[in-house]
Amino acid sequence: MITTHQLPSHRDYLLLSLPLIVSTITTPLLGLVDTAVVGHLFDPAYLGGTAIGALIFNTMYWLFGFLRVSTSGFAAQARGKDDLRAGADDLLRPLAIALVIGLMFIALQVPIFKGALLLMRPDADVAHWAGVYFHIRIWGAPITLLNYVLIGWLMGMAHIRQTLITQISMNVLNMLMAIWFAQGLHFGVAGVAAATLFAEGIALLVGLWFVWRSPYMQLAFVRWKGLFAWSSLLPMFRANRDLLVRTICLLAMFNIFTAQSTAFGPELLAANSILIQLHYMMAYFYDGFANASSIFAGRAKGAGNIRLLRRSVQLARTWTLLTALLLTLIYGAGRELFVRLFSDNEAVIRLALAYNGWLLLFPICAGFGLVFYGIFTGMTLTAPVRNSMLLALLLYIVACLILVPLYGNHGLWVSFLLFAVGRSLFLVMYVPGLEKRFAGHTAERAESTG
Repeated sequence: MITTHQLPSHRDYLLLSLPLIVSTITTPLLGLVDTAVVGHLFDPAYLGGTAIGALIFNTMYWLFGFLRVSTSGFAAQARGKDDLRAGADDLLRPLAIALVIGLMFIALQVPIFKGALLLMRPDADVAHWAGVYFHIRIWGAPITLLNYVLIGWLMGMAHIRQTLITQISMNVLNMLMAIWFAQGLHFGVAGVAAATLFAEGIALLVGLWFVWRSPYMQLAFVRWKGLFAWSSLLPMFRANRDLLVRTICLLAMFNIFTAQSTAFGPELLAANSILIQLHYMMAYFYDGFANASSIFAGRAKGAGNIRLLRRSVQLARTWTLLTALLLTLIYGAGRELFVRLFSDNEAVIRLALAYNGWLLLFPICAGFGLVFYGIFTGMTLTAPVRNSMLLALLLYIVACLILVPLYGNHGLWVSFLLFAVGRSLFLVMYVPGLEKRFAGHTAERAESTG
């Protein structure tokens, strides 16, 4: 890994990005395999129920996804300024918060599930299978959130190999067990949920082991006194506040999308669920570049290195464009094959193929928003992220109100793409002001240490 004072080349950027791409691309495979395994059980209600159940967990976990993102940003900054005590603190604080939130999810599981059904209004069969899935996976809520923090810290400290092993061990194990439990042992939807729960528990043990072995995490670094004082927690809460708003906007968009899909009936809900899983594969491919950009940008801020920040922006821009072209070509060449991986139900397949062409536009529409998000979160400069998502959500709601009544599911997918365009355009507008904000931060730090 290059030092803080060296500028990364394209090769350096790829050497950091590619393992992170491999790591993050396995994450949507959890939903992808769950959808594919259940889709081959021939009843669309199984697939619709699993999609509803998975959406509930996405809503819950994404709402607190800032636990990973902010932990990664703060850890990268701590390493950039060689403050390993701060790096240890930046792990322990979000770990405690993650545990508390996860236990609250378990305690409130009944009202959470009932509230979700009231919002989405699925038919009785879909609601039943969603309940089977939900009430098994909910017991892994603390485990999932703890994993977010561990992976974020390992990533921020540039423990890329350890991050890769932790996530891949979880996702590969989940895939194998989902197939075995659901189809081999005929546990169906319950087997898919149980496989995910077990795999996440193994990942927690693996992540804890890597943190324990890290040279950047020793008990001597921990300042127990004042660790959870308000003055210590305030910077984390400030950074997370805007990320929470960003996540709420994202979840609102997906919940509106799923509610609209549900209103179109079980078969179209199943078809849209397949296309959304394919969208996740593209989005998480970008996430590897976003994570690499976050590490470089965080180190730049920690070290006060403006040249490293400029280089991070340049690399992010170049590889966003190249990735958009690559993803469009790959999906364009194999889109029918990709759709058929998810279901044997011909009615669902025909519907998915009728609408899947919209995904060809997704890479270029969403790419800059997905990758440049890493630049801003690495610097823990989160207000632009918040503002861009609020504007994108407003654009999406207006588009849905106009286009869905006129064009049905086609109108829904056009609205989805307008949201993707909005989150990219509105965030990129803040890039020219990055250097000014960076200079202000550097001056403040010099004044506080001088």
